Amino acid sequence: MSRISIPIDVLTSRLNMGERFQNFRSGSIANRFSNLRPLSEFFDFKRLSKPQNFAEMQSRVNYNLGHFSSNYAVVFVMLCIYALLTNPWLLFDIVFVVAGMWFIGKLDGRDLEIGQHRFTTSQLYTGLYVVAIPIGLFSSPFLTVMWLIGASGLVIIGHASLMDKPIDEAFSGEAV
Repeated sequence: MSRISIPIDVLTSRLNMGERFQNFRSGSIANRFSNLRPLSEFFDFKRLSKPQNFAEMQSRVNYNLGHFSSNYAVVFVMLCIYALLTNPWLLFDIVFVVAGMWFIGKLDGRDLEIGQHRFTTSQLYTGLYVVAIPIGLFSSPFLTVMWLIGASGLVIIGHASLMDKPIDEAFSGEAV
């Protein structure tokens, strides 16, 4: 039986994904959030409506992903913070690994001496991983990442598809 082959570039070219992520990588953080739209524009309930067909929804998503991109980045960061606060084991593991690596880095390659015991940096990294990996697996990071992808996708694509374009933008593509 032959497999069905779906070329990924056909799906991603319609949403201009390459250009969106290229613009995101090229700018600084301050530049990225300099074009935050006001909350009154982001939550303008007068512009919420159901799209008539798939082409209109696609047009709305294309416009709103570019127009509200910084607002969507803030929504994603807020969902990340929520996911970490509701999964304390994962938060503890991340803080433990970062603090452990910072502490080992502060040794500048010297051995750690506690009383009569001497630990090399290799032993310290091994001890850090022996503790962090089981805690990390117990904290279900894959489930958290999948929830984060689903929740942010639902919120962002849902908002982008329901938020109608402004009146001046709706008629800009038509020939007069």
